[in-house]
Amino acid sequence: MSSERAAVELAKGVNGLEKIILRETRGSSAEVYLYGGHVTSWKNDHGEELLFVSSKTLFKPPKPIRGGIPLCFPQFSNLGPLESHGFARNKFWSIDTDPPAFPTNSSSKAHIDLILKPSEEDMKIWPHSYEFRLRVALGPGGDLMLTSRIRNTNSDGKPFTFTFAYHTYFSVSDISEVRVEGLETLDYLDNLKSRERFTEQGDAITFEREVDKIYLSTPTKIAILDHEKKRTFVLRKDGLPDAVVWNPWDKKAKAMADFGDDEYKHMLCVEAAAIEKPITLKPGEEWRGRLELSAVPSSYCSGQLDPQRVLQGS
Repeated sequence: MSSERAAVELAKGVNGLEKIILRETRGSSAEVYLYGGHVTSWKNDHGEELLFVSSKTLFKPPKPIRGGIPLCFPQFSNLGPLESHGFARNKFWSIDTDPPAFPTNSSSKAHIDLILKPSEEDMKIWPHSYEFRLRVALGPGGDLMLTSRIRNTNSDGKPFTFTFAYHTYFSVSDISEVRVEGLETLDYLDNLKSRERFTEQGDAITFEREVDKIYLSTPTKIAILDHEKKRTFVLRKDGLPDAVVWNPWDKKAKAMADFGDDEYKHMLCVEAAAIEKPITLKPGEEWRGRLELSAVPSSYCSGQLDPQRVLQGS
């Protein structure tokens, strides 16, 4: 019984901000702040932190939290009239006490349902009525699952259009020892070159300078291999055709007040997203975007798992 009771706990986080702690019976955990509907921690059953959160982030609204999994809605980056990455990441969400049924592969008790609806002030910035429901769940093996459901609840008959991303910051041992697989030969928009379109040439993506790319028409599965940790992160995504890969490198890191000068060495963003083709919903229509993250021992380091099989298998 005790493990069931402890599966979901409401607690006070940094600066007294409310957070939910999810715990799986084998020891993995996750933390979600109501501010931003923001996952700030995901630990495996050894207690190792798998997400990066900057030591410089202040946890002070209305500033967004730097790290974890910010939700970019209804606008990715500066692709529109709103503030960068939209407003969902700096609003206070509510616990959804009456969520609709979520089809899920997991019978995990370690889950929480959150909801965001616009205030009158929000409607002045973005004049649309919506319900954004987020389920964060931990699977029995410690997988982290996020499901977003966005519904148009406009009463004026008007559709709305949005872009979206799970802006996931992964914790890595050393960015120069990391590679991303699953995006080879794909087209991408290079944010460092006015979003000009290129085709990826490398066998795998490695890092030796600033990177900020939006990969298009990506597979449902992407792998991040951390040589030093002998760990592979696997992203599985649904409803999210694009993937953003970002590391600010040294100059941009120094220019960001909420980011440590050398922290770029220990993080990498690989973001499941819907950017190139914005989503349009008519009143009553709902969009769903799902992300599942797992962390497994790397193969070619330990012989336990072949990363190519990770990408090709289920």
